[in-house]
Amino acid sequence: MERKMLPTGIENFEEIRRNNSYYYVDKTGLIRDLLKSRGKVNLFTRPRRFGKTLNMSMLKCFFEIGADKTLFDGLAMSKETALCEEYMGKFPVVFISLKDVDGLTFEDAYEKLRRTIIEEVSRYQSLLSSPKISDIDKQPLRLILERKDSASDIAASLKMLSFLLWQHYGQKTVLLIDEYDVPLDKAFQHGYYKEMASLIRGLFSPALKTNDFLQFAVLTGCLRVSKESIFTGLNNFKVLSITDSRFDEHFGFTDAEVKTLLEDYDLLDHYDDTKRWYDGYRFGNVDVYCPWDVINYVDLLHNDPHAEPQAFWINSSGNDLVKRFVDKADKTTQGEIERLIAGEAIEKAVRLELTYDEIDNSIDNVWSVLFTTGYLTQTGEVERGVYKLVIPNREVREVFILQIQEWFKKTVVQDEKPMQAFCRAFLSGNAEEIQKRLTIILGKMISILDTKARDEQKENFYHGLLLGLLRSDPTWSILSNAESGDGFSDILIEPEDPDAGIVIEVKYSPTLSGMESACEAAIEQIKSKRYDEHLRNEGRENITAFGIAFCKKRCRVCFEKLY
Repeated sequence: MERKMLPTGIENFEEIRRNNSYYYVDKTGLIRDLLKSRGKVNLFTRPRRFGKTLNMSMLKCFFEIGADKTLFDGLAMSKETALCEEYMGKFPVVFISLKDVDGLTFEDAYEKLRRTIIEEVSRYQSLLSSPKISDIDKQPLRLILERKDSASDIAASLKMLSFLLWQHYGQKTVLLIDEYDVPLDKAFQHGYYKEMASLIRGLFSPALKTNDFLQFAVLTGCLRVSKESIFTGLNNFKVLSITDSRFDEHFGFTDAEVKTLLEDYDLLDHYDDTKRWYDGYRFGNVDVYCPWDVINYVDLLHNDPHAEPQAFWINSSGNDLVKRFVDKADKTTQGEIERLIAGEAIEKAVRLELTYDEIDNSIDNVWSVLFTTGYLTQTGEVERGVYKLVIPNREVREVFILQIQEWFKKTVVQDEKPMQAFCRAFLSGNAEEIQKRLTIILGKMISILDTKARDEQKENFYHGLLLGLLRSDPTWSILSNAESGDGFSDILIEPEDPDAGIVIEVKYSPTLSGMESACEAAIEQIKSKRYDEHLRNEGRENITAFGIAFCKKRCRVCFEKLY
């Protein structure tokens, strides 16, 4: 049987469902639940890449006048015959996505917003010939279509369009606004937040608050932006955040849906990897996977059954938020990050309602944003507003590790004077100085060790850490795990001095009391395995050996000259 194509990167419901050629995980239950328990204005906040745009496209295809009912054949919503009869294809729909409204300046962003509005208004240029609409009422529409619009025309455009559609069709408008907060996020990043907040407020207020021609509205975004910032006076507002049990399974894939998908492509043996990498998010009372990740991973496996999981979600856009968070971390926060990476939960009060310009006011606000944007998830509410937060899965853990490594390079490795002194201590054989400086460095860093990891994995971590520090001297030739003597030496260094050579063996000790014996064992291993042989073959006779044992953020250094 020929399998359906996977809709990688396709966010248009009609394109996926036309001729039933693409695989589709049925989320049409969202329509049913929306019709049964909607507000006048409904805001869904979910992390990026969790199907928001596709769901909005689905709503458009269902409600819009002239709807193709065959797109819903065989789907859950098709069984709701009474609701379909009453609502399907019965309303004019205005649908705008603000996800591309970006710019280094406010002027650039405004122009992109203007083009977005004009593009949607252009879908209804036939209203200019409607006999049900007076010439006076058509004038604002004409100005926009002829590109003669002003800022006030753009601000009034959504309400104006719903008024004209009501005149023409005799039906109120369904308004869909996708990724409403992207312009605010970009404005915050580029320094024109106040101007953009004022613009968005001016666009939304007449369309959502004082619009007698609105049937209902649905908005999506990552953050619940403070009501006071852009939704002032909006009393008909229904917020459905990631903590809300309503609509909880309509964004993201459930475990059952992922199993079915894997089974349909004969990939069920990859279930454990899929779960470990892409599961772990909790919306309301439901555990969900990131659909973007799952679709991309299945597509990868479909072409290469031996493919390893990849970080699809984190590579789909920047991770500046985590970077900013790690940069701001104080000693207490560093300890909390370490616990998270180790798989532990931390308890934090979460503010679901923020303005973007409040984010950097406090590290506590950044915790809240990390939660709402999907970098952290919750495993339970301790008390009202206080949640147990965890890193959801392997993929997101990799984001934190990457940013921590970058931070470490920036704050520690690039600090030239201490690193020069650290390297000189190896040349002089000063074990005490190496130990002192290495302990200081360990105290500054954010550990990325998993407490559940095997001891050899922890040893590899410290090995990699030490390599990074030693490479701060560009004059040194450094070999890692090089064959020498009767085995493979951890680290061999060929300094600029042609007679000098350094051999380092790294050990991990589970206890502080065991570090001394681990050090001695490292030195003995260097001598018994003749790890200095490679250096001597290069004509280096002045060779020193270092055994370095690590335990958490402590180290012990032993030194011996080899003859």
